[in-house]
Amino acid sequence: MIQRPALTRDDAMTLLLAAEAEAARNDWAVSLAVCDDGGHLMAFVRRPGATPASAQIAQAKARTAALMRRETLGVEQMINQGRTSFLSVPGLDGLLEGGVPVLVDGHCVGAVGVSGVKSTEDAQIARAGIAALLQQG
Repeated sequence: MIQRPALTRDDAMTLLLAAEAEAARNDWAVSLAVCDDGGHLMAFVRRPGATPASAQIAQAKARTAALMRRETLGVEQMINQGRTSFLSVPGLDGLLEGGVPVLVDGHCVGAVGVSGVKSTEDAQIARAGIAALLQQG
């Protein structure tokens, strides 16, 4: 049997609340999603003023980061550098920066996806949530 860490409900809420606090500090209207390692939604919030589309995009970014075990920025860069055939990968549709995997002891245990501001700011928010969880540690 392989044994590895996994996100709990409390972990997902820690990630979500810390990421939302980062968004609130900057007065950013975003949607935030936390998923497990299989891309299944565990926690979500759409902040006041966030667009309806950002809700779907945040969840897609989180799912893609979890399934790919890498930041969605890398996927976006790969496509922008000409590997457009990657757009046909089934089940992945959050191909923009702002999805960040949660890595614990070398294992991807889930991901955070954020949408609603500049993609670099989306990623900043996601990383803030992850940092809070890992500092708890």
